[in-house]
Amino acid sequence: MAIDNNVTITGNATREPELRWTPSGQAVANFGVAVNRRWQNRQTQEWEEAVSFFDVTAWAQLAENTAESISKGSRVTVTGRLDQRSWETQDGDKRSKVEIVADDVAVSLRWATAEVMKNERPDGASGRSTGGGRPGGGAPAGNVPPYNPDEEPF
Repeated sequence: MAIDNNVTITGNATREPELRWTPSGQAVANFGVAVNRRWQNRQTQEWEEAVSFFDVTAWAQLAENTAESISKGSRVTVTGRLDQRSWETQDGDKRSKVEIVADDVAVSLRWATAEVMKNERPDGASGRSTGGGRPGGGAPAGNVPPYNPDEEPF
């Protein structure tokens, strides 16, 4: 029996993505998302609201693209998996938290528009990009290869 651990949320970024690199050079971005729920109380007919806050971690090219593309307040959709981390504080207290490890981050086009710029692919076949040496990754404007339906999707 296969058990999936997939989650999709849509909400507003609560802080600017913080882009860092691991000692091995892997990019990692952390940011938060607030998800608002609103419903009408059937007994009082009043509207009620609740907000849930989620920490999100993105890795590699997704981390670089996220840091370059979203900002605090951006409406985003995040898909990924839930991951629980545990640690011990300097005082010996045990702590844990559940966060979303992103497989994909997208801006929501419900209330905004976006300009899409495809990242340059270094070898034309792998579908992965090293970012072309540019901070934040991505190909310079005007250097995006034309669509070729015979190539694998990006």
